[in-house]
Amino acid sequence: MRLTILAPAQNLQLLQRAKEFAEIAGEAASLADETGSIEQRVWSALRDTELSMAPFSPAFGGIGLGGPDQQATLCTILRLIGGADLAVARLFEGHVNAVMLVSRYGTSAQIGSLAESIKLGGLSGVWGAEDAQGLRRVQRGDSWSLQGRKILASGAGMIERPLITTESLEGHVLYLLNLETDGRADITSWTPLGMKASASGTINLTGVIVGPSEQIGRAGDYMRQPFFSGGAWRFCAAQLGAMERLTDLYCAQLRARGRDGDPYQLERVARCTAACRTTLFWVEEAARQFADESLKPAAVVAFTNLTRMVTERAALDVMECVQRGTGLSSFMRPNPIERICRDLATYLRQPVPDLAMSDAARAVLAGELSIGAGS
Repeated sequence: MRLTILAPAQNLQLLQRAKEFAEIAGEAASLADETGSIEQRVWSALRDTELSMAPFSPAFGGIGLGGPDQQATLCTILRLIGGADLAVARLFEGHVNAVMLVSRYGTSAQIGSLAESIKLGGLSGVWGAEDAQGLRRVQRGDSWSLQGRKILASGAGMIERPLITTESLEGHVLYLLNLETDGRADITSWTPLGMKASASGTINLTGVIVGPSEQIGRAGDYMRQPFFSGGAWRFCAAQLGAMERLTDLYCAQLRARGRDGDPYQLERVARCTAACRTTLFWVEEAARQFADESLKPAAVVAFTNLTRMVTERAALDVMECVQRGTGLSSFMRPNPIERICRDLATYLRQPVPDLAMSDAARAVLAGELSIGAGS
């Protein structure tokens, strides 16, 4: 992947646009949670600030935000959006992931096609989860007919250019679809505690025809490491943004109540701050390692898996401190703490956490990841 070095002024402009977008998303977050749907003005702002195009390289109208040298900037942007609305952050992170995959494995024509759709206001994402029946493909000459559905597909009914996976004898195959809003989505089963507006529903793909023009890369590319597991630092960054926002709100509510001198509250504030800063160190380092192609994939994946573990534990600690410190009011609407805690608790439930932890431990025991940075 070709590096794109942003000038300091470009970086500042991009972060300023991200702040502007986060403010709009934050203002709309309460209504999105109530209705289970993100307002159109939020998506219009995403397009207008050009954040949705940013992950593409300049050759395709972006600024290379998905490139190795821009992962630190992407980390800051995900924190900003995560602090505004985790549902929006989830969809934006999935969009970035999809663009990065297409940019890494796709042809110029495929990248250009996706970029043109995004420029017009579209959004992409990666839909990998399946039910027990799975998603199959049946050969029809030079093409394939898909049979089955995807579940927990964030942005169901809204995303028109998703990346989907299906199994083959050679490994997982990626297809970039062009779906019309044609009733394939069903979000009636999406009834979570939080993250309602992410619309992570079911998509019936039966009858969709795919062929060489839709296939991105070769079979097995999707699971290639460290890009498959190492990118998990991105959702950790979004979760960190919510942790930082919770701590800010906690401090503000303590000041408003005149409780900011209470020694027990001071201890909780210190614990929240330490948890956020510790997570920031881990997430930024995971982003740096993900971008460093000189590192062994096993070490990058192991460090990212540990980052997942650190982030989850820190987030649970922050939520406990904030809820204990603010009392019953943090469980009452419209206190934003109530909504953010629900969203964060739900978003923390990422796939196979025990496997991620045990795999990281195995990497340490096998000598693939050192315990100390300098050892």
